[in-house]
Amino acid sequence: MQERGTVLPIVLLISAMLLATSAAWFEASLAAARSAVNVRDYLQAFHAADSALTLCARSAVASTGLGVIASQPAAHEPAQWKVEATFEGAAATPLAQWPGSLRAPQCVAEEWRLAGRPDARAYLLTARGFGNKRESQVWLQMQLVIDGDRIERHWRRVAARPF
Repeated sequence: MQERGTVLPIVLLISAMLLATSAAWFEASLAAARSAVNVRDYLQAFHAADSALTLCARSAVASTGLGVIASQPAAHEPAQWKVEATFEGAAATPLAQWPGSLRAPQCVAEEWRLAGRPDARAYLLTARGFGNKRESQVWLQMQLVIDGDRIERHWRRVAARPF
């Protein structure tokens, strides 16, 4: 007759374990959903910036000068794209709107005169794409060197937003 009172605590223990497991799985599914939304937002911004960068590169190669900031011959890379007022003032919007983005993607082309290659035209192209929120931005850059019939492209992602 001593086993009579042990069933209730065992049932309560199993119920508590099931409740804790359910709560943990619910939290995990919420975290996964948030992560999926963030990845989607990042990809949205990335593709917008990549498209703007491609269109800016085409414009620079075609010599249409879309949003070009002129500079003096220098041994170092142009850095005007890091200044918010300069970027916002000179930025071109090669696309009127990007589907699902908060703002249209922007790009700036900074002229870069290479000291060792006086006949070459060089540009530092910087593009910024947006996701659904202002905080979701992706910055991409391309170093573009046009030397006669030869075109060099060097692509990179900007890890930290400049402003």
